[in-house]
Amino acid sequence: MEERLQKILAQHEYGSRRSCEDYIRQRRVKVNGKVIELGAKADPDVDVIEVDGKVLPRKVPQMIYIALNKPRGVLSDLNDNDSRPNVMDLIPIKEQLFPVGRLDLNSEGLMLLTNDGDLANRLTHPRYGHEKEYQVLVGKRPDAEQLAIWRRGVVMEDGYRTLPASVEVEHAAGDHTWLKIIMKEGKKRQIREIGSRIGLPVLRIIRVRLGSLQLGNLKPKEWRYLTPREVQQLKTYKVEKIIHKPVKRG
Repeated sequence: MEERLQKILAQHEYGSRRSCEDYIRQRRVKVNGKVIELGAKADPDVDVIEVDGKVLPRKVPQMIYIALNKPRGVLSDLNDNDSRPNVMDLIPIKEQLFPVGRLDLNSEGLMLLTNDGDLANRLTHPRYGHEKEYQVLVGKRPDAEQLAIWRRGVVMEDGYRTLPASVEVEHAAGDHTWLKIIMKEGKKRQIREIGSRIGLPVLRIIRVRLGSLQLGNLKPKEWRYLTPREVQQLKTYKVEKIIHKPVKRG
């Protein structure tokens, strides 16, 4: 059965569908000896598909799904030119995986690593709006106006206005405050920049949920395979509308 080339490449561990589209745009993909354009289809059981001259095997690799509690100081990006430790250094398996929903160097918490490009695309593409839940420690006690601004969206330095988010006060910790933040997007360093722009310096970020997947009791550096039920829940997860709750006084 014919399928779009980016979907076939994603199934063969070349990354998410969006990243596989780049292979096609860069004219690195051939079908039966001919360079193809974005939007082309092929039958992986019949056609000879090549990427950078390497023929794709007929058998689709087994799908792997791993939940990891990323500690601070570990990269989520997989860059061969960077000598700092990355998430794959914590997982002693030989299969090539890629991270879904990256975290910056000093953020921590739940990450999903997989070779399932279709699921990675579903969890990261903006049109699906999958929720990401964080516990965020800020360096002061927020007032009602700061929370309201964060909830309705903040104009960033580059002019982008963030989407509405759920922001609740969890509890005070001395002069600091833990917030529960649920977002449907994940721009680079977005939480830290929002906090800086509205006067709430961010001291710590822990992601505790990605879609339907929970961090649970995984300790930093610990990882586990997802259950079949968890994988199915991720594939069928539906996003609820964010409802702002009354502000809790800390």
